[in-house]
Amino acid sequence: MNILIADDDIDMVTILKLYYEKEGFTVFTALDGEEALELAYQHSIDLAVLDWMMPKLSGIEVCRELKQRAVKVLILTAKSEDEDELRALEMGADEYIRKPFEARILLMRSKKLLKAEDTISFGSLRVDTTGGKIYEDGRDVGVTSKEFELMKCLLDHKGKILNRKTLLDRVWGYDYIGEERTVDTHIRRLREKIGEDWIKTHRGMGYSLEMKHE
Repeated sequence: MNILIADDDIDMVTILKLYYEKEGFTVFTALDGEEALELAYQHSIDLAVLDWMMPKLSGIEVCRELKQRAVKVLILTAKSEDEDELRALEMGADEYIRKPFEARILLMRSKKLLKAEDTISFGSLRVDTTGGKIYEDGRDVGVTSKEFELMKCLLDHKGKILNRKTLLDRVWGYDYIGEERTVDTHIRRLREKIGEDWIKTHRGMGYSLEMKHE
C-alpha cells in the first residue's frame, strides 16, 4: 500500500518514513502542500498523513482535494482545540491526531483506516500479525520475535527479492551493527519451523516469499 507523508518538519518526515517502510508500506514524502498534491496526482495513494500547517497549501486544503479522489486522510496537528478537530473532520479527514504523538499509535490508527489484516493465511500457515505468532495446521511453531519480523517483512513484500541489507534495516534496525550473515541464520531457522518451500533463495541477490502453493 502507498502512504503519502506531508509535513514541513523534515526530521518528522524522515522518522515517519522509516516507521512506515518497516511495516512494509511504500512511502512518498512532501514538505509542503503543493508537493503533496503533485505526488498524489502522480501515484495511487491509499493513505495521506498530512500536517495541518504547511507552506503553500495547508493540510486541510490538501485533504479537501484528496477526498475527491477517495483517498483516506489522517491529519496531524499541534492544534489542541476541539473546534479544530471538528473542522478537520468536516473537511473529510478520516482521522485526527494531535502532536506530540507516539509513532506506534499513528501506525495502528493508519492500519485501522486501511483495514490491514490481523491474520494472513496461506497454505497450511497462518500468520497472526498482531499476536506475533505463526501457526502451521493450527499449531504454534514457536518463532522468535526476530524470526516473526523477518517473516512479516517477507510477507509484506511477497514475490519480491529482498537483499540482506534491506532485511537487516527493516528487521534489526538502521543502527544495527553486525554481520549480514545473521540474516542467513535466521532464514534457516525460520525454514525449519514453517517448511523449506516458502522462502526462496536467490543466489547473490537475497530472499523472497513465494505464494505458489496457495
